[in-house]
Amino acid sequence: MLSHELMRNVEEVITPQELEEVLKSSPRGYVGLEPSGRVHLGTGLIIGNKVKDLSDAGVDMIVFLADWHAMINDKFGGDIEKIRLCGEYMRGVFEALGIRARYVWANEFASSSEYWGKVIKIAKRTTLKRVKRAMSIMGRREDEAELDSSKIIYPFMQVADIFHMDLDIALGGMDQRHAHMLAREIAPKLGYKKPVAIHTVILAGLKGAGRMDPLEAKMSKSKEGSAIFLDDDEDDIRRKIKKAYCPPEAEGNPVLQIAKHILFAYYIDKLVIPRPEKWGGDLTLHSYQELENIYTNGELHPMDLKNAVAGALVNILKPVREYAAKNDDIPRALGWKK
Repeated sequence: MLSHELMRNVEEVITPQELEEVLKSSPRGYVGLEPSGRVHLGTGLIIGNKVKDLSDAGVDMIVFLADWHAMINDKFGGDIEKIRLCGEYMRGVFEALGIRARYVWANEFASSSEYWGKVIKIAKRTTLKRVKRAMSIMGRREDEAELDSSKIIYPFMQVADIFHMDLDIALGGMDQRHAHMLAREIAPKLGYKKPVAIHTVILAGLKGAGRMDPLEAKMSKSKEGSAIFLDDDEDDIRRKIKKAYCPPEAEGNPVLQIAKHILFAYYIDKLVIPRPEKWGGDLTLHSYQELENIYTNGELHPMDLKNAVAGALVNILKPVREYAAKNDDIPRALGWKK
């Protein structure tokens, strides 16, 4: 039986039975991350905490810093030195959050003929139509390969990464599903183990656009006003939450999602909502479900909810702000700060 801790914020496991079996041994797992910019809540506190959950369950977890992949994906204009500097900053942010894992760079594989042999073998067993469909893993449309054919290589590399590290478990958001399914499909054809795929929930962007498509609506660093970054200062966190989309319902509500998937899932067992006496005084809620119920019933004002969630995030992210303050030369070098 898979534990509650292991399954929190998990959208799907392919397959639960396989995961139960690999956990009996000493499995190796990974999550692949492009060093592509500042770390937002979805990467840091959804994926990051799942890395911790898996580590606590006995999985040897690797955080794979995909520098070559980021270059193919035009991050920092393809400047590999800036990409690697960003990767070091990302590692520091994760460590400030207490995420303990092994860190491996894609560049470590670049001189390996064995690795590139895997890439070619995977490509030979994948149709062009199939790999174009998998390009969504890099936030790209299929037709973008018509302008830059290097984009086609990316999914092959991601599958080769899994095989080259001899992984039992591949972790990612639901947006990584195509690559993980391709790995599972190809593995038996090439004699590799079929990785268990664990896909987390996708945290919605603060603007709430694209609610009918969770992948389109996801929190994104490239969409203005969509994301809270882990190194945001207190004022920015409060300002962004204040402006966030917050309808009188749970579905597609980014503020309630933060409360559910981050606050109550990992950091708090109660949420205190400060309110003036004339509006009923302070309110203490002991579960996410209690919070959702009173909010959707109209018993809690959106601004009171936002203030409480923002205050909790400010406290949680304090270690990251401290790390960022000591290492502000990196954001300056990367153009995030003046």
